[in-house]
Amino acid sequence: MSSRPVGRRRAERRGTRRRTLETPAGHGHGHGHGHGDHVVDTSVVNQDAIVARRVRIVVAAVLAPLITAAVIAMIVMWPGGGVQVASYQTETARGEITKLAPCPDKRDQCDVASIKLSTGKDKGQIAPVQVPQAGKVPIPIEVGQSIMLGVQSDAKDIADRYEYVDHDRSKPLLILAAIFALAVVALSRWRGFAALIALAVTALMLTQFILPAILKGSNPLLVAVVGGTVIMAIALFLTHGINAESSIALSGTIAALGMTVVLGWFFTKFCQLTGLASDGASAAQQFAPNLSLTGLLVAGMVIGALGVLDDVTVTQAAAVWELSAANPSASRAELISAGLRIGRTHVASVVNTLVLAYAGASLPVLITFAIQGLPGQYVLSTELVAMEVVRGLVGSLGIIAAVPLTTTLAALAVADRNRDLVSVAQPIDNN
Repeated sequence: MSSRPVGRRRAERRGTRRRTLETPAGHGHGHGHGHGDHVVDTSVVNQDAIVARRVRIVVAAVLAPLITAAVIAMIVMWPGGGVQVASYQTETARGEITKLAPCPDKRDQCDVASIKLSTGKDKGQIAPVQVPQAGKVPIPIEVGQSIMLGVQSDAKDIADRYEYVDHDRSKPLLILAAIFALAVVALSRWRGFAALIALAVTALMLTQFILPAILKGSNPLLVAVVGGTVIMAIALFLTHGINAESSIALSGTIAALGMTVVLGWFFTKFCQLTGLASDGASAAQQFAPNLSLTGLLVAGMVIGALGVLDDVTVTQAAAVWELSAANPSASRAELISAGLRIGRTHVASVVNTLVLAYAGASLPVLITFAIQGLPGQYVLSTELVAMEVVRGLVGSLGIIAAVPLTTTLAALAVADRNRDLVSVAQPIDNN
């Protein structure tokens, strides 16, 4: 065993690690590439004792109480039992088109499709279905296609029992989902697999908590904030691991989420939006009379912005971690300045993406207004358009806020690591 003091051996190991991190890119990096490549290992930042101590303070003072409060609120608001309304339920069936013939009295307006039923009590039988129903827009159908049907359970004759609902797109959607999952796993391997599990958790939270809780009468905005916080905690820690970097990213996400909530609520009131222009809002309120449509509108803004906030905060935290790994002596001001330079480019592209996504979803409405030749100011003032403008701009403001918030938190956690390590690594004087 070496006779050197323990403190000195530790100091030498820390000095070796510090010199390795400070080696400039392309100068003496021992990977054997031979062409100047330099890979920055950010794991040393997560393992750093100084960083761990700082992040533990953030987690204990802010993150842990918020997540605990969100979990408790979720348990309290968890909907018990089903939320379906009996009068709004209908039986469904599926089948394949085996034959097409023109309608006897409306030859140019519809077809009578012979459907071989694949589900339901009449499975295996042939049912005639008029496509489309009288007065509806013509629907292109072909022999061999699978379609979904509504069932009139009180009809005695099979010819009157089934009606066309829509094409059955289950198979192509499953194929697309499988291609997506394979692409994610092929590129990101185990981390991509973890991201897919996080996506499944998100779907479960939406269908088992957020939607049922809102329909049960809980405040939609509170449900969205609680559900969003839990979703982000699970998604970030599951995908990126439980470490200092993901903790800082989650802190930035929750802070930006809170700002998005405040801005969304204020501008919904300020612009006098009722939420009635949203698709399905009237039907939802009919079956849930106590439902707050304005709260539902803001909740939609919050949930819609979550995914992009996650992307921005993870990127900013990772950028600051990279900068600190490459230069452990970087100060808070230097890290914040460099991180914001990276964030500006990211935000410029992400904000444009978010606004274009909302504009694309409203394209049919915008085309209708264009056909009418209405003035731009008039179009913007209609609730249908104003709602999407507020949604897009509030979400973008949340993204913009996420950059300095996360960058500052990350810089506070990892700044001046080199100086702190030098002070910790001084040999112990036993004399």
